[in-house]
Amino acid sequence: MWSGPRNISTALMYAFAQRDDTTVVDEPLYGHYLSKTDAKEYHPSADEVMESQETDGQKVIDEVILGDYETPIAFFKNMSHHLVDLNWSFLEETTNVILTRPPRDMLPSYIKHIENPTMEDLGYAKHLEIVEYLKTVGKKPKIVDAKNILQYPQSRLRELCGSLGIPFDEAMLKWPAGPRKEDGVWAKHWYHNVHRSTGFRKYQANKDPFPEELEDLLEECQEAYEKLLEHAGD
Repeated sequence: MWSGPRNISTALMYAFAQRDDTTVVDEPLYGHYLSKTDAKEYHPSADEVMESQETDGQKVIDEVILGDYETPIAFFKNMSHHLVDLNWSFLEETTNVILTRPPRDMLPSYIKHIENPTMEDLGYAKHLEIVEYLKTVGKKPKIVDAKNILQYPQSRLRELCGSLGIPFDEAMLKWPAGPRKEDGVWAKHWYHNVHRSTGFRKYQANKDPFPEELEDLLEECQEAYEKLLEHAGD
């Protein structure tokens, strides 16, 4: 799964973790991304993240993403903007899901953690690059909108599982409150809400006044978001 930040990606990882047939892995390329970009200067606990993970992205691809697992399904929660300075050909060997979210809902949440974000931090443009790459190699990713999952969790998860060729499991709708052993060391900064949850929370549009300084970025994100949804209908 290739997500942007603040897109209920951790909740989806928790949902898949309830399946007996699935192993989940939390953002295996985060350390690689930090080691290759200036994001290490403003991401919380960047040094701790890099110390906790392999930072050689190719090794992560070979040994983790394309590694062997005891379960028939391995679910990797990834951020799309972590795909930097890497050969993308491994995507041809995986089943790819892209998770997006309306940027007006996402941006106010993100700036609580990262001030002055740029388009490169948010994943929308990278999502489009991933889709275009996969189309050139004859693969079509499943594009999922977080808003729809929050509105209709059971039907949308059933639909997602069907598109992946796996049975839907009712256990995916609920999980115990609190952290999971798979959580990355960054959970203390980002996972407060999901740790208080026991399932998908009902969707509520963000009705707070939108930060004026983010209006230009919102427009850029919205354009990419709408293009991505157009691909979902291809």
